[in-house]
Amino acid sequence: MTRTLEALERSGTFQLAGEAEGEALVFSQPLSFWGGIDAETGDIIDHSHPGLGQNVAGKILVMPSGRGSSSSSSVLAEAIRRGTAPAGILMERPDPILAVGAIVAEFLYDIRMPLVVCDIAGIVSGERVAIGVREDGGAVVRKV
Repeated sequence: MTRTLEALERSGTFQLAGEAEGEALVFSQPLSFWGGIDAETGDIIDHSHPGLGQNVAGKILVMPSGRGSSSSSSVLAEAIRRGTAPAGILMERPDPILAVGAIVAEFLYDIRMPLVVCDIAGIVSGERVAIGVREDGGAVVRKV
């Protein structure tokens, strides 16, 4: 069986540029960091989310978008500071709230967590995914 390049690599747009690699954690539902993630542990604590009990730390979080509240940015920044945040986030739609959290963490703590808008179809939980920077500055997402 031959795999096409499209199956192994896709382009995206950075909300915050950077490089990361990790195990994909894929959700079909958006996740709020405010009330949805424990910043001390990286555990999903939202009882209404199908990922309840899973841990996002060091993973490539893949979901359609973020899900409010504006306080999600502060929870994400704190998780990045503590080392309990995802290594990177892939979303189908831009999320300014998560972008603010990632940008603040980079500014305050000099820790970068890439945030990419791209097609997430076909990415499966458990596979290794790498986020890279193309020569033109765009994002490239690869299965590794």
